[in-house]
Amino acid sequence: MRVAMVCPYSLSRPGGVQGQVQGLARALRDRGHQVAVVAPDDRHGPGRLGPDAFSVGRSWAVRSNGSVAPVSLSPLAAVRARQDVRRYGADVVHLHEPLAPVVGYGCLVAGPVPVVGTYHRSGDSRAYRALGLLGKWANDRMAVRCAVSDAARDTARTALGGTYEVLFNGVEVDRFAGATPSPTDAPTVLFLGRHEQRKGLEVLLEAFAGLPDPAVLWVAGDGPETAELRRRHPTSPRLRWLGVVDDDEVASRLAAADVLCAPSLGGESFGMVLLEGMAAGCAVVASDIPGYRAAAGGHALLVAPGDPAALGVALGRALSAAGTPTAESARSAARAHADQWSMGRLADRYVELYARAVRRS
Repeated sequence: MRVAMVCPYSLSRPGGVQGQVQGLARALRDRGHQVAVVAPDDRHGPGRLGPDAFSVGRSWAVRSNGSVAPVSLSPLAAVRARQDVRRYGADVVHLHEPLAPVVGYGCLVAGPVPVVGTYHRSGDSRAYRALGLLGKWANDRMAVRCAVSDAARDTARTALGGTYEVLFNGVEVDRFAGATPSPTDAPTVLFLGRHEQRKGLEVLLEAFAGLPDPAVLWVAGDGPETAELRRRHPTSPRLRWLGVVDDDEVASRLAAADVLCAPSLGGESFGMVLLEGMAAGCAVVASDIPGYRAAAGGHALLVAPGDPAALGVALGRALSAAGTPTAESARSAARAHADQWSMGRLADRYVELYARAVRRS
């Protein structure tokens, strides 16, 4: 099958949806399908980037759902996406976060190529409702509609109506399980994510300050709160600010860390980072929010969001258990749980849905 994978968010910026798009494309190619990714890319102007990628131009930072989304706002981006899909000769178009501006809309205009849409967003549905008739029109144009979780389905269904296949976000299990660990000589906690309020980094920094030596905290990523948080919590032997890290370093840091901490306050439709940590062999401490609870499946320590004291207790418990037979048994069970969410399994499910969409066209 020949698939055009369309992402509204810039591929030059790290993000959960971008990671899913790239990982799913790799898994589909491994299964013999041809996949081209169509998206904004701030490193390149519009045009074909190679046999399996097209840039529709640069992105703008837009605040949405408590975060900042790097999306294209130019109507020309939607036109280019439609042209790229036609040029590629796709059998099916797969739109991720299909109502985000503006790339996917060009692919929803009447045409011969069937469309599968995947909704990632959860929580506040005002952005969907604000689209009014345009959003309902776009939703109705898709041959198959999917959501990455029950929470994402409910958000879309509340605003737009319709039915949705609930799938999941996939984990590239082999990449994390086989990574070479980064050097560390102390019990280590890792944070991965954008430095913005809803990710809860400030809560983690406060909780970690109460943990005894020799524990170390690695903080990866950046965002609008980075400068202020670094001013209040400067680099020290116990705290390392890593900056933005690429996919390979993410895997290496996860392979080395004893604990992955995901202290988000809300707005997470699915706990992708939890499963990546499990696949790499980390113990996981996370906020008890619906998206994380669904992904954890009982294999993480969950605490009330926004509670530094409770988070500190959970981190101390996880670090003190590191290396014990009980902890190793728990990690093996968590790895087996993560395997159920593998990107390969997700790719197989999508191939079935692509075929259904083609039959309906």
